[in-house]
Amino acid sequence: MQSLSTLVLAALLITSVLFYLHRYILSLYTFPHIPSARLARLSPLWLTLQARRHRRYAAVHDLHSRLGPLVLIAPNHVSIAASEAIGVVYGHRGGWVKSDFYDAFVSVRRGLFNTRDRAEHTRKRKYVSHVFSAKSISEFEPFIRANLRLFVEKWNALCNTTSDGAAHGEGSGSSCSSKQTKIKPETAAKGWTVIDCLPWFNYLAFDIIGDLAFGAPFGMLEKGRDEARIESLDGKAATTSPAVDILNRRGEASATLGCMIWLKPWAHWLPDPFFRSGTQAVKDLSGIAVARVNKRLAEVNEKDGDVSGRQDLLARLMEAKDENGEKLGREELTAEAATQLIAGSDTTSNTSCAGLYWICRTDGVLERMQRELDEALTNCKGDSQSNQDRADINIPTFEQVKDLPFLRAVINENLRIHSTASIGLARIVPPSGATILDTYFPPGTVLSVPTYTIHHSPAIWNPDNDPAFSPDVFNPDRWAPKRMTKLQKESFIPFSQGPRACVGRNVAEMELFLIFATVCALFNVVGLEGGDGKGELETREGFLRKPVRNVVGIKKRK
Repeated sequence: MQSLSTLVLAALLITSVLFYLHRYILSLYTFPHIPSARLARLSPLWLTLQARRHRRYAAVHDLHSRLGPLVLIAPNHVSIAASEAIGVVYGHRGGWVKSDFYDAFVSVRRGLFNTRDRAEHTRKRKYVSHVFSAKSISEFEPFIRANLRLFVEKWNALCNTTSDGAAHGEGSGSSCSSKQTKIKPETAAKGWTVIDCLPWFNYLAFDIIGDLAFGAPFGMLEKGRDEARIESLDGKAATTSPAVDILNRRGEASATLGCMIWLKPWAHWLPDPFFRSGTQAVKDLSGIAVARVNKRLAEVNEKDGDVSGRQDLLARLMEAKDENGEKLGREELTAEAATQLIAGSDTTSNTSCAGLYWICRTDGVLERMQRELDEALTNCKGDSQSNQDRADINIPTFEQVKDLPFLRAVINENLRIHSTASIGLARIVPPSGATILDTYFPPGTVLSVPTYTIHHSPAIWNPDNDPAFSPDVFNPDRWAPKRMTKLQKESFIPFSQGPRACVGRNVAEMELFLIFATVCALFNVVGLEGGDGKGELETREGFLRKPVRNVVGIKKRK
């Protein structure tokens, strides 16, 4: 038996060596002229390690800076940092599908985000497109503004308390919570209240998506902490856990396992506790969606199936039918609701937090925003059709701010410099093959276009070599119509492009317009801490690139 075990282990070792040696030789034969990261031709381990270190986007960007627009980052995965590749890899033509990287994100069952089959994606997209129709989006605004109103109430309450100089916002339960930070004495004397705004943007984003996707906020703003109910699929076991922390751990572990997808079934037994924590987070995130969907369905059943009283995302999903007139089953409904929770929560909070970092640390930007908002809202008392507005909290409407040019420029510049999804989104070359940058890629090759690198390309964003418009500089003026080039417009991909682009883009933009307009119109903000020591926002990467903290001083505007 001992000899047999030795033979089995030796066979497994030899098989593994031959497998990776075969991939190495195949890579050399297929892409002999494409430079690669160290050992990337031999194994996807290099890319996996970068993801585990929360710096995949930065490592790939560094490779492109040194080696050029084509870089091999795994034996069969080429990263292409060129605007010409965007329309080919992510466009509507050619039959490109997502790679097995997305299998790492499947939990209850496949949703719109991680479905790889084209026919199945088309079916799901029809459901969800109905949810995000123009009429539906207009009906979402009251829910967004109601949560913004509570957000402002909480910040007003913080401003009304006497600050001891310590940053409010710790203890959120998030892995990205703030360190204890002391404000400078001269700043405190002027009446600034110090907060880490990251937890507050987390509470706001989760409450908004809870309101839209599940029929009620999570209550994080009201409680001032990160907490959500978790249930099993049978609805019997129930606990509470920090949702933001769960989402962070899930994203980090899944994005790492996606680089070596065969590791996923064994993740719980890997010696690194990072993977055990991440796989548990995947289950917990599903449990949050299960709990909220169960609660909503129970309420609907009490009304004999009537969902017409509240026009939100979940109501639209419950009403949706396929071409055969069939509605979503409970599991699929839960999976799609979970997809909306994931796509609409930390994306919004991260972008809001990063935006405020750049706004209050870039000379003149906040003042210009406030002048534009003051002029637009001079005679505004909030939504005149709502009786919920308090006299001291006037939340702008989307109609009042959606066409403000400088506000849009700030939001676009924030989406460029802080690309929430900074990594290249992997796609498989279809049977017809593909030629990009005079290089032929055979069917089955995995290609991706790194968003961060495209958004920070000097050739695209600073062709005149003007230091004021360096791609690493936050400068909303680069979005002035007279400055924008066709190449820049085509290379701006914060929501991706083509049939797999973000279906909720319009809702996301509405949220960002309302959040930035509200915060900047009602508060003065000064940046204190949150950088990495080099003038950049300190971030941590999972599937998304997330701020670690953003400590600011806030003061109510008169």
